[in-house]
Amino acid sequence: MNVLVVTGGAGFIGSNLAEELAKREDEVIIIDDLSTGKMENIKDVVKRSNVEFVNGSVTSMKLLKELFRDVDYAFHQAAIPSVQRSIENPGATNEANITGTLNVLIAARDCGVKKVIYASSSSVYGDTMELPKREDMKPNPLSPYAVTKLVGEYYCKAFNEVYGLKTVCLRYFNVYGPKQDPASEYAAVIPRFVTRVLNNQPPVIYGDGNQTRDFTFVKDVVNANILAAEKNVNGTFNIANGQRVSINELANRIMEIAGVKLSPVYDSPRKGDIRDSLADISLAEEKLGYEPGFTLDEGLKETMIWYRRLKVVR
Repeated sequence: MNVLVVTGGAGFIGSNLAEELAKREDEVIIIDDLSTGKMENIKDVVKRSNVEFVNGSVTSMKLLKELFRDVDYAFHQAAIPSVQRSIENPGATNEANITGTLNVLIAARDCGVKKVIYASSSSVYGDTMELPKREDMKPNPLSPYAVTKLVGEYYCKAFNEVYGLKTVCLRYFNVYGPKQDPASEYAAVIPRFVTRVLNNQPPVIYGDGNQTRDFTFVKDVVNANILAAEKNVNGTFNIANGQRVSINELANRIMEIAGVKLSPVYDSPRKGDIRDSLADISLAEEKLGYEPGFTLDEGLKETMIWYRRLKVVR
C-alpha cells in the first residue's frame, strides 16, 4: 500500500484525481485550504476509511513536512489557477504557485517522497505561432499565472538534477469536466457556456470566437497523473486531446448537445488570452502510455449531465 498526497485535492482537477485514487487500496491524504476548492467536491470521497482531509495550505512548510513523513507519491495540484486573477493579483498567485511548489519539493526531498507529479499548464507556451505545441519549444509566458507555472517546472527539473527527486511536469491543455466551478467570475469557458445555455441564455464569447483551443476531459488528466506516477520517467509532458476547435464551434456543439439554438454575444478580448492552442502529445504517448479516452463531444455530454444534476438551471 502506498501513501499518496493530493495538494489542492478539493479543487476541480484535484478532487477528480483524489476520487480515482481513493478507489485503490492506497492511503490518500487531501490537502486544501479551501480558498478555491470546495468540500462539496470531496464530500463522498472523505467518507472512505482510506482518505484523510487536511485543511491547510502548501505555503506552510511546517504542515507539509508533518504530512509528507510517510508519503510515497505527491500529486501537486494546488494553485491559484486563473490567468485573469493572476493579472489582478500577481502577488497572491506568486505566493501560492511558486512558494507553494517550492515548499512541496523541499518537503518531498526531506521526507523521502518517491516522486512529485506537478500540474503545469499549456499557458507556458504563450502565443507562439507554431502549432502544435511541443515540449522542446521555447516558452513564452504572457501572464503572471503562466510565469508561475513555468518557474514551478524549472524548480522540478532542478530538484531532480540536484537532489535526485523524481519529478514529472504535466502541461494541461484547457481541462474541463465535472466539478469545474461554473459560478466563479473566473470560470473557464466550458462551464460558462454550459450553464448559460442550460438556462436558455446565449454564450458570451470574448473576441471574434475564431481563436482555437485543445480541450482535455478531466478523466484523461486524471489518467495521465496516475501514469506519471507509475512509469519510471522524469520530465515534462503535454496532456491534451491533440485536436483543436474554435470557440465559435465549441459554442455551437454545446448548444447542439443541449438541444437549443441561440445567437452568441461577443465581447472584448481578455488580457493574457492566447490566440491558438494545440498540443503535440506524442511524447506523453511514447513515455507515459497516455492516450485520450474521450472525444470532445463525449466529454461535453458527460459534463452537461453533471451540470444538470447540479441543478444549475434556474
